[in-house]
Amino acid sequence: MKDLHILPKIRDSWSYLYVEHCKVDQDAKAIAIHDVRGRIPVPCASLALLMLGPGTSVTHAAMRALAENGCSVLWVGEQGVRTYAQGLGETRSARNLLHQARLCMDRDLHLRVVRRMYEMRFPEPLDPGLTLRQIRGKEGIRVRESYARASRETGVEWRGRSYKRERWEGADPVNRALSAANSCLYGVCHAAVVSAGYSPALGFIHTGKMLSFVYDIADLYKADVTVPAAFRAVAEEGGQLESRVRKMCRDEFARQRLMARVVEDIAYALSVDEESESLPLGDFDSDEALPGGLWDPAGAAIQGGVNLADGGGGGG
Repeated sequence: MKDLHILPKIRDSWSYLYVEHCKVDQDAKAIAIHDVRGRIPVPCASLALLMLGPGTSVTHAAMRALAENGCSVLWVGEQGVRTYAQGLGETRSARNLLHQARLCMDRDLHLRVVRRMYEMRFPEPLDPGLTLRQIRGKEGIRVRESYARASRETGVEWRGRSYKRERWEGADPVNRALSAANSCLYGVCHAAVVSAGYSPALGFIHTGKMLSFVYDIADLYKADVTVPAAFRAVAEEGGQLESRVRKMCRDEFARQRLMARVVEDIAYALSVDEESESLPLGDFDSDEALPGGLWDPAGAAIQGGVNLADGGGGGG
């Protein structure tokens, strides 16, 4: 059995790799990218997310290698601006997901998480007497100022956020750059959420979408990461705006060690109720081949994989 203490951790991984018009195949215990330039080996054990763009084919063996190395996979649209499907992350335990679900479904705990997520965006503490509506007003001012600051620093004119998915080319350059940059950020946050065993759908500030929690987490970093990168890319001018934005984001993700921050920030945002982290799941994490526990109204989970007809305490 693998020693889980020496395996690469998601917080230490490279953030993401976007590929298009290529073939992805297995290469020893990793993968290789084949395109018109030749063959490029990729050590996927150190990669958090592989984004497969248009014109990409991937072999069954490559997907197995990616899964075994804990690399998440997203199937995305051109320039990475849409997400169509996702692969399975590394975590097999449901502990973090159950913790997240409990916080999400409890009204008081849900509100605590929402307040903490907003507090994490401001350098100063929020007045505990502020209502949620007032906090959202302060957040709106913070976001507006982040756009204005980036506009002043780069000289790029800012006329407001405007973007329609069906009219990509109709948006001005800075809005296209922002959308491309945020798409990269969503991919990294999505990879961290899934790899750490949380649900991308169980959001707190956002709700009703399959990526609600991804949007919650990504909003922690936009003002410091994607907004400055988008405005700088437009200020530099030149062709292939979306490509330049992605490269700027890649460099900024690495410089800020974003993957490590995301995993740690998720844990902090959801640590509003320490008692809920001690869920009675049983000791099933040591071997992913073992079944999980069986729910019991008395509280503690009953051991699974035991036949009740044999007089055991569980069921198989």
